[in-house]
Amino acid sequence: MPETTLTATTGREIGSSSTRRLRAEGRIPAVVYGHGTDPIPVAVVGREFQIAMSGEAGLNTLLSLNVDGTEHLTLARDIQHHPVRNTVSHIDFLIVRRDELISAEITINLVGEAVEVGHGDGIVDQQLFTLHIKAKPMDIPNSVDLDISSLTIGGALHVSDIAIPAGVELESDPEATVAAGIPPRVQAAAETGEAAEEAAPAATDEA
Repeated sequence: MPETTLTATTGREIGSSSTRRLRAEGRIPAVVYGHGTDPIPVAVVGREFQIAMSGEAGLNTLLSLNVDGTEHLTLARDIQHHPVRNTVSHIDFLIVRRDELISAEITINLVGEAVEVGHGDGIVDQQLFTLHIKAKPMDIPNSVDLDISSLTIGGALHVSDIAIPAGVELESDPEATVAAGIPPRVQAAAETGEAAEEAAPAATDEA
């Protein structure tokens, strides 16, 4: 995974008024920490941060953070957003090492075509959208693919059906359902109605 360079400035004042002033200038307050380093209050230019994070890796983008001439390999974690504007209001930059395993969350993409589900007018229901993994920073994949070509109505594909890249450890439950083949809505509703009708006489007899 390629690294993206981002510059952070130190010396920002702590407090709500200085924070508001930073945001008005288009900068985002942040803190750099990890591996025994004392937390460093910094600020980054909002536009530059957005560009740095706009690649395919998303939140798992490796950031070479330049802090007063010192380079820190980091990941952006605990990104806070303004409740109304949805703009980034604060960032935690976690210092990582190239040789350590770190936890990450990656996207699951459904690929292929569930032909049998389609022929039966069924629906492919994706129930799990992200995967929890552990890997070295350079080995974190942008996403993983799950081929749904074999999916049938009434069937399901699980985390264990995903091909996990080398160097990546799985932290999600292997038995968790990722995608299921759902019957047509009309058929499902009819089956539910039939089940209710069968239960009604039994309830009357017991009464």
